[in-house]
Amino acid sequence: MTAILYPVAAEATLALSAPRGRAARERQALEIAGEAVAFVTEPLGPAYATRDAALDAYPGQIEDDRPGRTVSLPSEDRILRLVEQVAPRAGRLRAPPPVAPTFTDGHRWPTPGERPATVWRVMISYWRIGAAPVLKVGGPQARHARKRGRDPVDSDTLRAYTRQPLLPVKPQQPLDIGLFERRLPESPHIVVPDE
Repeated sequence: MTAILYPVAAEATLALSAPRGRAARERQALEIAGEAVAFVTEPLGPAYATRDAALDAYPGQIEDDRPGRTVSLPSEDRILRLVEQVAPRAGRLRAPPPVAPTFTDGHRWPTPGERPATVWRVMISYWRIGAAPVLKVGGPQARHARKRGRDPVDSDTLRAYTRQPLLPVKPQQPLDIGLFERRLPESPHIVVPDE
């Protein structure tokens, strides 16, 4: 499978219109840019009311599955994608409130309320030149920081927590045998299915 060749540029609009080059890996992007780069995914252009309007705004640049307008891009050119987001209300993006279970009439959840208004955004992934380095969180993992005392966490630290790999709590133990498996009496190191 061919890797996606992401553009190397200073901002999102330049990444689409006039990138310095294209690279699949950070090492290649560093060679093209000649300075620090960071992989980012950002919204591009305005928000669109419908999916069709967003696809029409970028013809031939986004995968399109509409009948009569089907576009299938090579895998290395898939730098744009469509995302449906909750529309901002009064200048703020607000998620709908959580719904409590009701347990009435044999149903656990109430009938869904009104679906929030949504908009479609085109997102571009690229190597940003001269970007601030990705914040690396040292020390404890997010699960330990959360238990520490519920200290307030700023958005950059929270984003860094979500991007760091999970580390095991303790070394992985040998695999246990399943319900329908057993060890052979003559060779206890061998596990076989049991009928």
